[in-house]
Amino acid sequence: MSKIEIRSPLPGTFYRSSAPDAPPFKAEGDSVASGDAIGLIEVMKTFQEVPAGVEGRNITFLVENEEPIMAGQVIAEVEA
Repeated sequence: MSKIEIRSPLPGTFYRSSAPDAPPFKAEGDSVASGDAIGLIEVMKTFQEVPAGVEGRNITFLVENEEPIMAGQVIAEVEA
């Protein structure tokens, strides 16, 4: 099995859910489809959805909720 990286399209703060009391878009171990949202990135009070962009299973997040991230940083990995 190979691992596929999901990278941040821009710098900002990464959020795994749409609101503090909402469930995460994806939980550890979930499967993902290409168009599935895995989180949000906030830049200057604007939120951008982060699509998986790949299909796979067993998602593993490498970034914590509300952690600052850089463009190109690996957010998560999935198994192909």
